[in-house]
Amino acid sequence: MIRLAANLSFLFTELPFLKRFEAAARAGFRAVEFTFAYDVPTPVLKRQLCDNDLKLVLINTPPGDMEADEMGLAALPGRERDAMTAFKLALDYAVALDAPLIHLLAGKPVEPSNRQAVDAVFIDNIGRAADLALTASRSLTLEPLNPRDRPGYHLHSIAHACELIEASGRSNVKLQLDLYHCQISQGDLIRSIERTFAQIAHVQIAGVPDRSEPSLGEVAYVNVLARLESLGYAGYVGCEYTPASDTLSGLSWATPYLQAE
Repeated sequence: MIRLAANLSFLFTELPFLKRFEAAARAGFRAVEFTFAYDVPTPVLKRQLCDNDLKLVLINTPPGDMEADEMGLAALPGRERDAMTAFKLALDYAVALDAPLIHLLAGKPVEPSNRQAVDAVFIDNIGRAADLALTASRSLTLEPLNPRDRPGYHLHSIAHACELIEASGRSNVKLQLDLYHCQISQGDLIRSIERTFAQIAHVQIAGVPDRSEPSLGEVAYVNVLARLESLGYAGYVGCEYTPASDTLSGLSWATPYLQAE
């Protein structure tokens, strides 16, 4: 059964952030995710989750200085200490909020950079973070982002992510497969799912090319999600898209999945 998670950094943005939890629950979601909420104390977030009977399924590590266009720290040579500080904060939030997955943001290395040297730093940071996560029964995810939306990001392809996962040697490092990014970067979604299924811990979706509702655009998500379900996918599918209008009026595509939960 496909289980959906509302990404509260993208959906219900008509409302203040803390009001979005109730809105998601009223719309039928039983799980949520968000990009960053490190400005909100964990007891406040936990109260919203508990009051609305919601499970938090994924959080991202802090991005660094977003005003300086940073998008993660784990693949930045010379920033290893910052990367670990950021990860420990994410782990604290994941434990306090009972989130099983932590997306380890790679970041944008300074150009020009040597991919092998950057990979070496990234793999070391992945290993240290994974070992810490294991002590708290958490897993890490690596997510390739498409180069059109995220130019300069270190991780653009599924193949590269899988190489890093294997090189880490850690069983709690998994693939976060955002099918919006995958379609833009390489397409062939169903075959990509089949090839990497054993490594997938989390899936995200959005319409292509506009990142609006999954029912809009060029991807037949009904077929893609049906294949994911037929393979026995047990994780969540994060709804990380920007509604074309208000969130509720664009949720009809999700009704069959929400009603089945």
